[in-house]
Amino acid sequence: MPEQKIIVQKYGGTSVATPERIMAVADRIGRYVNDGYSVVVVVSAMGKTTDTLVSLAGEISSKPSKREMDMLLSTGEQVTIALLAMALHEKDIDAISYTGSQVKIITDGNFSNARIQSISTDRIKESLFGNKVVIVAGFQGIDTEDNITTLGRGGSDTSAVALAAVLGTRDCEIYTDVQGVFTADPRVVTHPKKLEEISYEEMLELSRLGASVLHSRSVEFAKKYNIRLHVRSSFSLEQGTIVMPVEEMMEKFVISGVTTKADESKITIRDIPDRPGIASRLFNLLGDNKIYVNMIVQSTGIDNKASISFTVLKNDYDRAMELCESIKDEFGASGITSKKEIAIVSAVGVGMLSSYGVAGRMFDVLSEHGINIEMISTSETGISCVIDLDYMELAAKIIHKAFLEEEQQA
Repeated sequence: MPEQKIIVQKYGGTSVATPERIMAVADRIGRYVNDGYSVVVVVSAMGKTTDTLVSLAGEISSKPSKREMDMLLSTGEQVTIALLAMALHEKDIDAISYTGSQVKIITDGNFSNARIQSISTDRIKESLFGNKVVIVAGFQGIDTEDNITTLGRGGSDTSAVALAAVLGTRDCEIYTDVQGVFTADPRVVTHPKKLEEISYEEMLELSRLGASVLHSRSVEFAKKYNIRLHVRSSFSLEQGTIVMPVEEMMEKFVISGVTTKADESKITIRDIPDRPGIASRLFNLLGDNKIYVNMIVQSTGIDNKASISFTVLKNDYDRAMELCESIKDEFGASGITSKKEIAIVSAVGVGMLSSYGVAGRMFDVLSEHGINIEMISTSETGISCVIDLDYMELAAKIIHKAFLEEEQQA
């Protein structure tokens, strides 16, 4: 097979929401073909198709099986790949569409949230060698028993990055409805800055803390296989944001982004004996019940009594409270308190590794505006604070102003 300049492109649901947008995507692909690229395209279902399919299932069954839901939801991408192939044919560009099963994207059997285990490149490379644009349905694969599986939220991003890895290219473009990765959510902070580049570590932290541009699993794949992700708008020819190794970045800010999330709740078990095994018992119980725990803070007071505070997703709040109540007496706790409506505001940046006083400055900014910090969590690239939900937008704005407007202008 001759040397090929392969690029993988992924187009999200908004990018292919209508026939007109699908034709526009075909035009963009055509420009890459004319520039000598061999193009592999991964697409999502059109617009709100997946939501519509979920709603249809709900009209039939209150508890549909995960296997049949995967069978149903995978049809959305199948529609898009066929229509995009037709659009390219209309422009005299040879193209062929494949489902996940046809190119043998093999996953585990975890329906609705499957993990990719392997991808065969034989059929894709054969088609590329025949000068065809290869269009692959994102979000899906098959398990070892040939059951159709879906990859969960952000699955099409993961499909694209995995294909780039097995095809041996670093070039992977993720097309969406935004211009790139911004320093904050434009719906919260007025005129945030678009980042030209960002590290894998920062993007992973931003994704985990609420940024919805890229799903964390796709970034983990990119980091593992050294894929450069280019996040771009499908409605513009402007350059977007490159997600890359930190060593390749030209410019490193102390803070690269500010995020907010309001989908968690806080639970505190008070006055429990400060002895080994208590935390293990609690969090193993939550884990066994598939309850995701994010932030954890333990404090020890007088008489060797401790309190443990932690956050869970709001969807898991009621179940988590039930489990805590069930072991309260076993722990000898004095009580359980909770706060369902909280916000988590976070500052993320690789520059924190070589800068002093970032946490103190962030806490000063919140204090100056009367915002109380209820919990704090830190990592090498991020600082997160639990605050009252009413102060979420204000906190994001003032932290963004302090670190990304005033300091970068100084």
